[in-house]
Amino acid sequence: MNPQTLQTLAQPNRLDIVELLYKGPRSVNDIVDRLHLNQPQVSKHLRILADAGIVEVEPLAQQRFYRLKPQPFKALDGWLEKYRQMWNGKFDKLDTVLKKEMKKRK
Repeated sequence: MNPQTLQTLAQPNRLDIVELLYKGPRSVNDIVDRLHLNQPQVSKHLRILADAGIVEVEPLAQQRFYRLKPQPFKALDGWLEKYRQMWNGKFDKLDTVLKKEMKKRK
């Protein structure tokens, strides 16, 4: 997992852009309209997201459409998996303890 991915996504406007792009490719103007940000600000955030490998751009006539790249999210998911396994193990132990307590009370 690339630490730059987390650092890039930590900025709230960039995270909002990623949430929009999760639903599908969008033009800069569409992102501007939906997030009520100014165009230079959105373009700057998109450039940072592209430099971090999180989005890719496809020019179409006079517009540029941005879409998420799956690789950084797959890497992030892989990194988080070890923590999921840890918590699932703890929840399994808690479930066992709770079941024993329930049997005691019956």
